[in-house]
Amino acid sequence: MRWLQRLLGGGRVQLDAGRQQVLLREVQHQYGAHARIPFPAQVEAVTGMLNGDDGLVVAARIVSQVADEAHADLQAQAQEVHRRTGRRLLVHRRNYRPLWMEAGRSLRWPLFTLPCGFHPYAQVAAAVAVVGSQASRLDRVTDPNALVTHVFEVLDLTTAGWEYGRVRVDTDAAALADRLISTAGQVLAAMDDPPRLPPPVRALMRRNNTLGVLDPTGPRIVGGINPGARMREHLLA
Repeated sequence: MRWLQRLLGGGRVQLDAGRQQVLLREVQHQYGAHARIPFPAQVEAVTGMLNGDDGLVVAARIVSQVADEAHADLQAQAQEVHRRTGRRLLVHRRNYRPLWMEAGRSLRWPLFTLPCGFHPYAQVAAAVAVVGSQASRLDRVTDPNALVTHVFEVLDLTTAGWEYGRVRVDTDAAALADRLISTAGQVLAAMDDPPRLPPPVRALMRRNNTLGVLDPTGPRIVGGINPGARMREHLLA
C-alpha cells in the first residue's frame, strides 16, 4: 500500500499527537448545534483550524468517527425495531439505501445525534472540505482507501435521508452533499488504484432529479441540487 510505504519510508511526516488531541477537542466543543454562529461561518472557522498535516489527520478522524458511529446507531435502531416488531432489518455499510427504502419511517437519521457531537453541517462539512483540499497528501498520514469509503458512507446517509428519512434539503444540507461529492472525487483522483464506486453512488448517477433547496430558516426554495449530475461531474472524470 502506497500510504503505508509513505508512513514507514522516506515520505514520513512529522505528526504531533498532542496537537491533534487539542485540535479535536477544540473543534468538538467550540462548534456544532450549540454554537451561536451560522453553519457556513462554523465551516469556515473549523477549516481554518485544521491546517497542516495534524489538521488533516484530525479531519480524517472526524469523517471516520462519524461514519463508524452512524453505522453503530443504525445497527442499534435495527435491533430495537426487531425487538418491538419482530421485523429484521439488514444494515449494510456499503449500501444504506435498501435499509432506508424499506424502513425509513421507522428510523431516525443518525447524523444529528451522534455520541461524538459532531454536527453534519458544521464540523463534518469542514472536515470533508479539508480532506478534499489536501487529498494529494492523504497517503502521508492515513489510508485513503478507508477514508474515501467513509466519505461515501456519509454521502449515502445524506442522500438517503433526504429521500426516505424526512431530512430537509436546505442550503446547509446541500453544501454538505456537494462537499462530500467533490471530496470523494478529489481523493479518488489522488489514488494510484481507486476503488469501484459503491452501489448507492452508481444508482444515483443513473438519475437526473433536481431537488429544491430550502432556506434554513423557512419554507422558501432558494436553489436546487441534482446529486446524480454532481456525482457524474466529479466521480467520472
